[in-house]
Amino acid sequence: HMETQNYSAVTEFFLVGFSRYPELQLSLLMFCLTMYLIILLGNSLLIIISILDSHLHTPMYFFLGNLSFLDICYTSSFIPPMLNIFRSERKTISFFGCALQMVVSLGLGCTECILLAVMAYDRYVAICNPLRYPIIMNRVLYVQTAVWSWIIGCLNSLVQTVLTMLLPFCGNNVIDHLTCELLALLKLICSDITINVLILTVGSIVFLVIPLLSIFISYVFILSTILRLNSAEGRKKAFSTCSAHLAVVILFYGSALFMYMKPKSKDTKTSDEIIGLSYGVVTPMLNPIIYSLRNKEVKEAVKKVLRRHLHLQKI
Repeated sequence: HMETQNYSAVTEFFLVGFSRYPELQLSLLMFCLTMYLIILLGNSLLIIISILDSHLHTPMYFFLGNLSFLDICYTSSFIPPMLNIFRSERKTISFFGCALQMVVSLGLGCTECILLAVMAYDRYVAICNPLRYPIIMNRVLYVQTAVWSWIIGCLNSLVQTVLTMLLPFCGNNVIDHLTCELLALLKLICSDITINVLILTVGSIVFLVIPLLSIFISYVFILSTILRLNSAEGRKKAFSTCSAHLAVVILFYGSALFMYMKPKSKDTKTSDEIIGLSYGVVTPMLNPIIYSLRNKEVKEAVKKVLRRHLHLQKI
């Protein structure tokens, strides 16, 4: 135990992701800033429209609004500090800032996993049990499921972050990543992390594997129902309500599973960062675009809100 006494406590971390490519810093800064503005604009628009248009006061759009709000908070937790890091010479983040970033991004990531599973269930009830849909997906149920998704996701992240940050870093404070990411931080700890790895594994099963399985099962039922429909029009309509959700699921889970479930080899460093960036930046930007492009109701609502606005201006 004597040798650990010589180490100074860590008060800040150096985030050195992508720093091997100094010539990329400006392009990355511009890319992330542009993406961030699109994320803020697209998701805010989707939230505002689903509030303003009473046709969109349904469980599906309520969950979508949650997803959009979540994407705004999630990206706000790490894009502004990341832009600062691209800009500055000393690429540091304070110990507290790092912990806060980890709580928020991990918590919202977990919440999104549950929300996507709940949305799949919502589509399942809508397509496989349309007559009972209003009774099953009543207001109490869908508001409570959303609230619980947030609570469970954030509690899990709070536990994992506290358990990580309480351990000794022994002067290791260089994070080979763009953000304070749980896996990157666990590598710096100089004591036993068996419990952390165990909790992380349980977390991965609860927030990645189980939701993904339930989404898969929902879609097996949805597909078999759609294929049994007699009218081509009905099939097309059912497919179009699901395809947007499915596209978002594939994007989100594809990159998350790739990040957390793949075997670690020596030369995947840069690919890890690119995937981390796409997982953190590209998916939240595409969500509102996918949902509004695939969706007649959203397009109609946008037109209606714009017409109302222009009409008011004329008056």
